[in-house]
Amino acid sequence: MEVSTSVRDTFVHLVHDVFPNLTTDEPLYNVLAGSSILLVSAVIYIFARLLIRPTIARWVYRSDNAWDNALQEYGFFRRLMHLFPAIFIYITAPVLIDEGAVFLGLMVKSSQLYMLYSALLALYALLSTVEYVYNTSALAKRAPITGFIQVTKLGFAIITILLSISLIVDRSPLLIVSGLTAIAAVLLLIFRDTILGFVAGIQIAANRMFNTGDWISMQKYEVDGEIKEIGLTNVKVQNWDKTISTLPTYSLTTEAVKNWRGMQESGGRRIKRAIHLDVHSIKLCDNEMLERFSKIRYINDYIEKKKNELQAYHRDYSIDESDLLNSRRLTNIGTFRAYLEAYLRKHPHIHQELTLMVRQLPPTELGLPLEIYCFSARQEWVDYEKVQADIFDHVMAMLEPFDLRAYQRDSHLGALVNRGSESPKP
Repeated sequence: MEVSTSVRDTFVHLVHDVFPNLTTDEPLYNVLAGSSILLVSAVIYIFARLLIRPTIARWVYRSDNAWDNALQEYGFFRRLMHLFPAIFIYITAPVLIDEGAVFLGLMVKSSQLYMLYSALLALYALLSTVEYVYNTSALAKRAPITGFIQVTKLGFAIITILLSISLIVDRSPLLIVSGLTAIAAVLLLIFRDTILGFVAGIQIAANRMFNTGDWISMQKYEVDGEIKEIGLTNVKVQNWDKTISTLPTYSLTTEAVKNWRGMQESGGRRIKRAIHLDVHSIKLCDNEMLERFSKIRYINDYIEKKKNELQAYHRDYSIDESDLLNSRRLTNIGTFRAYLEAYLRKHPHIHQELTLMVRQLPPTELGLPLEIYCFSARQEWVDYEKVQADIFDHVMAMLEPFDLRAYQRDSHLGALVNRGSESPKP
């Protein structure tokens, strides 16, 4: 109290030196006092920005911590500098300006609003720093917090607006909140996506459904790419054609979404493709074919093992091997399946710990589908396609040594036949 009185007396004495007949009750005095306060507050802000802030920046960049660098980058310290002039105005205005003056209330409320919004911006920078530090940690791969950070920012913004209205109208914030219940339905309509996005964000984080970097596919929205950001109301996905798709956050929990994270974490990417064989090329193996097949790498042991099994079977059941009706014989397609499986077992880019098989599918009018089902150890798109193409290049090339043919509908031959049938007879 004594300090305030001393400051006021000193200021009044300085004013009387310039305006000897001016009293503290006159409006000119309040104008001079307010102008002086604003001038000094501006000097304080310039001092803080030119001297204090660079000093803090030097301390920050000298440290090895990442969080204080993030605070500096997001402008936390710069926004804090605005609190110094606001606090100065709030403290000195009641000291130098008469209590009953209207100008005093304007100065005090302006300084309070100044402090309020400066603190809000500093808090925003702090929350952005928390988000940045979290996203650089290993925890970010388990659950994103961008949506929660945005909800927190929105909550503080609403609180700041309510407090601002409370300061302006000079009413309790609780009274203002109670009055908002009358327009609750309108607010729910306005913040519908925000509320749905917040609930979806909780579900996504709690169940670890999605995260930034996940590859997702959504046929409804024609989305096929990598999640770049999961926000409060929107999700940004960069498609493989480099376009950006923006989706409502709640669509990740209400629509059918395929997440390829399991494939990425498994270490393999599935190859599931069939080649259709001409059924007319399937036949039993004779000795000449078996002798030829036994020279093919990967299945020489298989051929020898099957020969012994068949000889033992014929011996046990007293069947002559020349009896085509009762004897058991190998087929070229069965031997080919055994070869492909052995080939895949030795392939350096096939994941050997995941499912691997070569199987027949039900025959169709296009022939007998022979499907390869395995997992590539290379998951990147380009490398994966190369591995898959190399495998089927080899499959197609090895059909002839096993006396097999791939089915192919020759449409041009059919057109020639039809043309010939339509030609006039001589």
